[in-house]
Amino acid sequence: MTVPTASTAVAGSSTAGPGTAHAQFPAISVSHLNKSFRLPSEQYRTLKERALHPFRTSRSSVLHAVEDVSLEIGNGEFFGIVGRNGSGKSTLLKCLAGIYQIDGGTIEINGRLSPFIELGVGFNANLTARDNVMINAIMLGLSRKEAEQRFDSIVSFAELEDFMDLKLKNYSSGMQVRLAFSVAIQVHAEIVLIDEVLAVGDAAFQQKCFDEFMRMKAEGRTIVFVTHDMGAIERFCDRAMLMERGRIVRMGDPAEVTREYNQLNFRRDREDPQAAAGPDFQRILEAAPTAAILRAVFVDSVGGEPIVTANQGEPCTVRMDVRFHSDVHDPIFAIVLRNEAGHAVFAASTVVDPTPTGHFAAEQEVTVRIRFENWLGPGRYRLTASVARAGWGDDVVDRHEQSSIIVLAERPVGGDTDLPNTIEIERRGA
Repeated sequence: MTVPTASTAVAGSSTAGPGTAHAQFPAISVSHLNKSFRLPSEQYRTLKERALHPFRTSRSSVLHAVEDVSLEIGNGEFFGIVGRNGSGKSTLLKCLAGIYQIDGGTIEINGRLSPFIELGVGFNANLTARDNVMINAIMLGLSRKEAEQRFDSIVSFAELEDFMDLKLKNYSSGMQVRLAFSVAIQVHAEIVLIDEVLAVGDAAFQQKCFDEFMRMKAEGRTIVFVTHDMGAIERFCDRAMLMERGRIVRMGDPAEVTREYNQLNFRRDREDPQAAAGPDFQRILEAAPTAAILRAVFVDSVGGEPIVTANQGEPCTVRMDVRFHSDVHDPIFAIVLRNEAGHAVFAASTVVDPTPTGHFAAEQEVTVRIRFENWLGPGRYRLTASVARAGWGDDVVDRHEQSSIIVLAERPVGGDTDLPNTIEIERRGA
């Protein structure tokens, strides 16, 4: 297919079911894509300013959000995109979705596409949830009959059966997300674009999102996934891509991409931002002080594979990969788990171990595994892993904060922990 510059082409039937896209074509093909935004640096705020300064020159700067990006995503592939804030990953996704008009290059889409980018766009706060479901489903491409047929499934997935006649303005933000996501998954598309959807909602609903995306993958759908959760990238994605300043820095194995992302993210405050752009990460590594955490993730205690959920009452393991840049004696390895409110609920450190960690030479890499019995209450917990110089662990040389875990439990707890306990009741008298 020949596509003119600065245009988007969509191939394949919009009525085809999942997995029916033409196998001989990639699901998404992007060639030399460019997207820029003009940012005014001097504006008239009032009519008086315009009258007083009629000849003032309007100044502006250009932000190159996406520069010369080329990639192909195969049919049925789970493709992850990572990058720091402002790297261009969300802009790229919106270009693929047709939300932004591109400035140059080509995009070819082979199949029906459904974006999970801005959930709830089109919701009317003054209408009931019931009315919003019907309107939003039709906006996403369902006929009225299809929307009516799937209404019960939408409500059941959202678990909002008792609130459908309530006006949306009385919904919490979490309830609105549940409703919007439940409507969106009813669109049976071959290609799904996801932008940080898994970062919203409570832990139980996030797990339902994970399960739904895995079902889509099993059906052969193509999924493009933007997130800051490196554990999810390593667990779900077939390939991943790292972006920085609108350009592709690395593409390939998810573990390698997340490792490079962590290296880049650690250097953001220690190096000139202009010099940090580009793929020269060897220079960054050479300049890093003492040690750098390459990755820190939750892993399965049996197979060692990255995980994003854990069952309460079962052993849990954190894996930390560290590279030393200079000789270090008895470094301190530590982790802290924080709840959604940011409170530390669990910590482990080699400080309390009477056995010294030993000597580590420059350029040596080490894997540290910290295992603990998981008696945390149900919910999401964010991991902070750190390496510090010998002492009490307060002289930190690197810190990693990109991973999290969702703890699942069979019953509510009422607190951040569910420590093993016994309850004894003694009766006296009548």
